[in-house]
Amino acid sequence: MTKDQKVVAIQEIKDLLQDAKVVYVADLDGLNAGKSSEFRRQAFKQNIKVKVVKNTLLQKAMEQIEGVDYSEMFQTFKGNSALMVAETANAPAKLIKDFRKKDEKPALKSAFVQETFYVGDNNLDALVSIKSREEMIGEIIGLLQSPIQRVVSALQNKSEAADSTEEVAAPAVEETPAEAAPEAPAAESTDETPAAE
Repeated sequence: MTKDQKVVAIQEIKDLLQDAKVVYVADLDGLNAGKSSEFRRQAFKQNIKVKVVKNTLLQKAMEQIEGVDYSEMFQTFKGNSALMVAETANAPAKLIKDFRKKDEKPALKSAFVQETFYVGDNNLDALVSIKSREEMIGEIIGLLQSPIQRVVSALQNKSEAADSTEEVAAPAVEETPAEAAPEAPAAESTDETPAAE
């Protein structure tokens, strides 16, 4: 690879990493061409970008990214490496785990997710269980709606109960005949003005 090609490759990696919040490095070594293509297809369907990279170029690109110190991941950059970038925190981990049901690979080398570094394949289950932003928002909305739904339900039950008592009481009032109601006595005149003589 010429110097110019290296510069271009580093820039491509930097473009992938720029503003990335979810970065995985996986080992795809041992996957044949067919399985590797299937892995890429599955990643594409889940909006995960996958790029096989040279370890030295990946490290150089990461060193040039401002705002994140990726140095904790560098120790894992050995052998075949595939860079995986996604929007959803647990998507690459789920993809790796699902793919491993049929094969030993891919293996997780390291990951940077939600401002935290995960080094080693033993972290795969922890990464799978991380809730995505959408899942967390959904849970929060559900928790917030639960008390509101209880209040609304209680108010609806109260108003339905009040409506049913009014319906029971209303006919009783209407059935009372007007003739049976006691008449008010006639008002007596209280004029005390003397009669004219």
